[in-house]
Amino acid sequence: MALTSVPPNSRFYPSTHLTQPINKSVPKFIQYGNRTNVRENIDRTRLFLTSGTCKPLKLRQRRRFLTTVACALSPAEENYGEIVLSDVEVKKRSVYFGRKWNSDDIATAVVVLSMHICCLFAPFVFSWNAFWVAVSLYVITGLFGITLSFHRNLSHRSFKLPKALEYLFAYCGVQAMQGNPIDWVSTHRYHHQFCDSDKDPHSPTEGFWFSHMSWLFDTDSILEKCGQRNNVGDLQKQPFYRFLQKTYVAHPIFLGVILYWLGGFPYIVWGMGVRIVWVYHITWLVNSACHVWGNQDWNTKDLSKNNWWVALLAFGEGWHHNHHAFEFSARHGLQWWQLDMTWYIVRLLQVTNLATDVKLPSALQKQRMSFGNEAIIPS
Repeated sequence: MALTSVPPNSRFYPSTHLTQPINKSVPKFIQYGNRTNVRENIDRTRLFLTSGTCKPLKLRQRRRFLTTVACALSPAEENYGEIVLSDVEVKKRSVYFGRKWNSDDIATAVVVLSMHICCLFAPFVFSWNAFWVAVSLYVITGLFGITLSFHRNLSHRSFKLPKALEYLFAYCGVQAMQGNPIDWVSTHRYHHQFCDSDKDPHSPTEGFWFSHMSWLFDTDSILEKCGQRNNVGDLQKQPFYRFLQKTYVAHPIFLGVILYWLGGFPYIVWGMGVRIVWVYHITWLVNSACHVWGNQDWNTKDLSKNNWWVALLAFGEGWHHNHHAFEFSARHGLQWWQLDMTWYIVRLLQVTNLATDVKLPSALQKQRMSFGNEAIIPS
C-alpha cells in the first residue's frame, strides 16, 4: 500500500514513475486493493492521516480479480463510471463526436472498418486453404511481427538479433497493419512511461473501449498528452525504419496483391480481413482487458493485470502485469505454468546463438517488486 499526493486540480492515477512522498499541504489519496468507491477511499485516507496510527502496512493482491484505483477529484470530475466486472473507475469522454477529425483519424477508421466489413464475406468464401493461409499469417505477423519484434525486441530491447533477422521480423509486423515500427514503438513506450495517468495514450481510466480501440481514431490526443515522438531515436536513425514509415501503406497492399494472385477473393477475405481483425483484437485486448481483469502479483502501482486467456490468444502477452513489473524482460510468463509462446521462440533463437543479450529479471529484482516490500511512506 502506498500513499501519494497530487495537486487538488489534477486527475491522476498511481504509476511507479509518478509516485512521490506524501505532502500534508495538499489532498491525499490512497490505493486500496478491496472493493470500494472513490469517496470511501478519500474518507478512509483522511481518517488514516488524522488517527496518528500510521504504521507500515502490507498489501497482497495475488490472484485477486478486482482492483480499485482511487483518486482525489475536483467537483467537476466526479461523474465516473465503472467498467463491468471490475472496480476500475473511469471518466468517459467521446472520441467520435464533438471534435474535428484529421486525415489520419479518418484513414485509420476507414482501414479498421474495411477490414471488419471484409470479414462478413468469410462464411461465404470459406476454404481450408484460405483458412490455413490466415492461420499462418496470424503466426507470422502476430507472433514474429508484433509480440516478438515490435514489442519485446524494438520497444523494450529485451534481446538483440542480427540486423537482417531484426529487419525481417519488423517487416512481418508491418503486415499486421498496426502501423509502422517507429510510431508503434513510440506509442508503446509512452504507455509505459505514463501508465494509467492522464498522459497514457490508451488507459482504461478513459473507458474500456477507449483503451481497446477508440484511442486509435484520435491521433492528436497522443501529441497533446505526450508531445512529439522524441522517444524513438534508436529507430529513427536507421534508414530501414524510416523507409518503412514513409512507405508503410504500400506493403500491406503488396501482400494483398500476392494473396489475390495466389487464391483470389477468398485469400483476400481470410488472409487479409479475418487475419488482420483477429490480430487487431488480440493486440488490443492486451491494452484493455489486461488493465481491467486478472491478477496482480507485483507492486507496480498501475492497473496492469495477468490475464491467462489473453495470454493464450496473444502468444504470452497476456502476462501483462509481469511485463509491467519487469519491462525489460524477454520472458513474460515468469511461472512454469504461464504459457508464453513468444518467449519460447526467443529461447530457441538464443540456443541457436541468434538472440543475444537476453534480459530476464533477477531474484533480487523480483524481491524488490513484491508486495511484501511495500510500506506506507511515513509523513
